Amino acid sequence: MKNYTNVKDLGNLQEAIKEALEIKKNRYAYKHLCENKTLLMVFFNASLRTRLSTQKAGMNLGMNTIVLDVNQGAWKLETERGVIMDGDKSEHILEAIPVMANYCDLIGVRSFAQFENKSYDYQETILNQFIQYSGKPVISMESATVHPLQAFADLITIEEYKKTVRPKVVMTWAPHPKALPQAVPNSFADFMNEADVEFVITHPEGYELAPQFVRGARIEYDQMKAFENADFIYAKNWSAYQDPNYGKIISTDKNWTVSNRQMAVTNQAYFMHCLPVRRNMIVTDEVIESPQSLVIPEAANREISAQVVIKRLLSSTKLFEL
Repeated sequence: MKNYTNVKDLGNLQEAIKEALEIKKNRYAYKHLCENKTLLMVFFNASLRTRLSTQKAGMNLGMNTIVLDVNQGAWKLETERGVIMDGDKSEHILEAIPVMANYCDLIGVRSFAQFENKSYDYQETILNQFIQYSGKPVISMESATVHPLQAFADLITIEEYKKTVRPKVVMTWAPHPKALPQAVPNSFADFMNEADVEFVITHPEGYELAPQFVRGARIEYDQMKAFENADFIYAKNWSAYQDPNYGKIISTDKNWTVSNRQMAVTNQAYFMHCLPVRRNMIVTDEVIESPQSLVIPEAANREISAQVVIKRLLSSTKLFEL
């Protein structure tokens, strides 16, 4: 594995899950492997779980960890070529990236969609610049279009809590007051389509996701019908992907808020969400506080997903021998 941006980078998914569960039993078993190696985490956007869990994962493996918040304590970075830099951006990312790479063995990057240009966002310009110019393994800690660390943690959680061999997993759109990226739902779909689950996506018309992530998933526009006999409900808001509404809110219908009404038709389904969550917009208090809510165990598994990825990336670069 050279970089980590999607489910295919993990290779055999069942082997990756098995490794994750083994690491969870003893997360310090490999702490000698990355001694004197350094993880640099570069944040263009705010973070709580990603920052803490990825840093902790690196520490579990014996790594030094450096956190750089580009928006605080660093020069403002220009990311476009051909720009006359006579504004407030003092450094170009094409110089900054190789400089950063001098100080680390592995780079994690977090950068959100800008919603100004769909082509720019879906080309993953910033993430791919790090991959191209750093010369170091790169982890997407959420980018314009994907969040594979979250999706891997979600899959680990489903594996731990599933009651049937092939559970029904439903990803539902829910309302939100702000326009949010498609990164989390894209990666969740990416992983569920490769996992041994029955996968259904439900959302209002106009909220269709990019075909490369949806693939063969069943699309159901009737939320109640989608929820029937579900084993896991994954709630998430996302803004419109399709032109001409890319990055826009086209519905705030609170009938889509996950409540006891919808959960009643499930197979006593577990509730999941990546957090942070807008209560009584995405999900009601009753559902998120119920015994079927997995949002905290799900967040805890972010440490495990990151640790598997870091271990595999550094192993594949032969910086240590297993």
